Amino acid sequence: NCFCSQHLSFFCSNDGIWENGRCICPEKWKGIRCTIRNFCNGSTNDNFTFEEIVAGKYGPSTQKCGENTLNAGRPKATRLCSISIYGEIVLENVTLINCNENLEDLEKKVSNSTIWTQYGPISKQTQLLTVDANTLTAENITSAATVVGQIFNRNATLEAKQEAVTTVSQLLQAPTDVFENGAVNDDALATLIKEMEKYSTNTSLGDKPVVQPNVAVQFVNLSSGNTVLFSVKKGASDSLHHGSTTVDTKVNQLNADTDTELQILLNTSNRNAMACGFVVYQNSKFFKSKVFKTESDFSQKVISSRTDIEGDKNTSVDFVFNPTYDHKKLKIHSYACVYWNFTKNDWDTKGCIKKDGANGFYCQCNHTTNFGVLMSFKKNYKYPESLDKLSTAGCALSITGLFLTIVFQIVTRNVRKTSVTWVIVCLCTSMLIFNLLFVFGIENSNKKMNNNTDTNETGSAKNEIPETPFVSNPTCTVVAALLHYFLLVTFTWTGISAAQLYFLLIRTMKPLPQHFVLFISIIGWGVPAVVVVLTIGLIFSQNKSDSQWELNYRQEEICWLATSVNNNIVTSPFLWAFVLPVTLILIHNVVVFIIIIVKVIWKKNHNLTSTKKVSTLKKILSMLSIAVVFGITWILAYCMLINNEYVMIIFSYLFCIFNTTQGLQIFILYTVRTKIFQDEASKVLKSLSLSSGRMKSLSSVGSLRLRMRIYNLLRSFPTLNEHFRLLEPSVITEEFTLSESEEANPSI
Repeated sequence: NCFCSQHLSFFCSNDGIWENGRCICPEKWKGIRCTIRNFCNGSTNDNFTFEEIVAGKYGPSTQKCGENTLNAGRPKATRLCSISIYGEIVLENVTLINCNENLEDLEKKVSNSTIWTQYGPISKQTQLLTVDANTLTAENITSAATVVGQIFNRNATLEAKQEAVTTVSQLLQAPTDVFENGAVNDDALATLIKEMEKYSTNTSLGDKPVVQPNVAVQFVNLSSGNTVLFSVKKGASDSLHHGSTTVDTKVNQLNADTDTELQILLNTSNRNAMACGFVVYQNSKFFKSKVFKTESDFSQKVISSRTDIEGDKNTSVDFVFNPTYDHKKLKIHSYACVYWNFTKNDWDTKGCIKKDGANGFYCQCNHTTNFGVLMSFKKNYKYPESLDKLSTAGCALSITGLFLTIVFQIVTRNVRKTSVTWVIVCLCTSMLIFNLLFVFGIENSNKKMNNNTDTNETGSAKNEIPETPFVSNPTCTVVAALLHYFLLVTFTWTGISAAQLYFLLIRTMKPLPQHFVLFISIIGWGVPAVVVVLTIGLIFSQNKSDSQWELNYRQEEICWLATSVNNNIVTSPFLWAFVLPVTLILIHNVVVFIIIIVKVIWKKNHNLTSTKKVSTLKKILSMLSIAVVFGITWILAYCMLINNEYVMIIFSYLFCIFNTTQGLQIFILYTVRTKIFQDEASKVLKSLSLSSGRMKSLSSVGSLRLRMRIYNLLRSFPTLNEHFRLLEPSVITEEFTLSESEEANPSI
């Protein structure tokens, strides 16, 4: 399946994504393969310049209102990229915007106006001022919502109300965080939603729906029956368009298929009901919930349904949601059938139940209003497999080598009389602890829960507001913090080692400054601690109200720093609290490494008496010794960023081999190669050899003694005495010889 998905991604053009058996296109493209243009090219008209405009939307001009105007910074003009009845994309004429009349002025004007002819210009100006939705503030949205709500409520023209629908669609395009900060007035939004419901039952709409990219309104005459089926089809993009909605008055049950994203069946027994209406909101930005919070970027549709009878209690609805979402990244945890309770100003489940069905989530409610399905998703984390054999073997060798190096450096410190001992010991200690944490702690224990627990609870009959499915794992967070700290400590000590060698070899600073060891210890162990504490503290302070705040610091897949937060690597702790300081240290180490190579190792020495071959070998070994301690091989990590799969795999293996065995390399170059270690190893080997010889000698002596005892025992039996008489001389001789041997060599 993975291969097929990757293969079919090439089938979709223009950044389209193959998902759920179809190409999901960016809004500027459409068609089976996202090859059909769905935008108007950039243009210039009436001295105004416009960039590409998505079909069905208005585009702002690049020219802005002056600083001294009420609408400073907003576009001076807009232009509609419309779709004709024949499907052709057409650029409409330029429409100028009044730079000295803002949304707050329009809000006051519509409240004081009683003449129906004034509503048209007010509605149009409101629509024009909300074209550039990304620049809208909470105050702008509140004013625009108030104006639009009044337009629907007043005796405005059909054109004015259709302009108001366009404004609603544009408001739904505003950034999500503008709605979430609580500054948008709830009463203004509630009034707008109610008036949209009433507007949907207005007979002036006729049979044709009013469709904008983020909202659609449909009127249906009930003269032909008491049931109406309203459907929204899945499209190639996230936007609604003409043809997205269908109406059927000749069915009495839901019949959703895989191409249906939303379907609602209205069933009324009220004979006085003559019409009904439906409103589809492409997202739930107008419905700010306090009881339900979603952590995913899933766009939740909302459907409104009602009859033309106010407060009709004889109408029920069945509806089904079959949302489009990325099944690779998300999986449904639970869902609830809900409606918007205007009294609570929040979602509620009263009067709604969950039902079984295919191709979606089925619900039934015994009343009409705005409905939705609240879905809690669990991210489909791809927990990595356990460390492969190469990584495990490399880390095991490094752990052993680092431990032996630490012991050797401490035990032989007085004999070697070197000032580098403390730096090497600290470097090896931090690296040893990091390797132990990496091997035994980097895997998230939630991995087992993910594999063993069925998290899909959608079959539950309980219709309750779902909670965010997140299993906190403080242990994993602590491990991530410790890994972060000890790896930073390791790199800090490589930097200190580089600085120390620079002063010893280049500046020939002897002796080193007073309290030098204390000073470098504070830097080596203290500075990384400050970085880690500040990072965690800042992330917690900014996200303390979020139950999943720790995922802004670490990953869920493994206990390591989050490489991106909300798909933005720029704000990730991995970049600022790890990559940046490590990069600076590596640059420093590389510069010092080059200086030492040029000015010390490969500098011509006329007093050199060894052969050229030996001196070259020593120079190469010296270079390797310095490179290992300086962590130069970590530069391979940057090579893994090359956007080529095969090159990345090659550098990944090289990175794994060189850096998982870094501890072993230090052991070989800084312990095994020393004369002290070689002398001690030689003594140990000789001792083992002598011990082996003694064991063999003792074994032969023991065997002889055993034979003598057996002989004496057997000779004590009269019946066997004759059989051993011939052996007596030789036995005596052997006993004598053994005694002499023991006296001559008492060490045996």
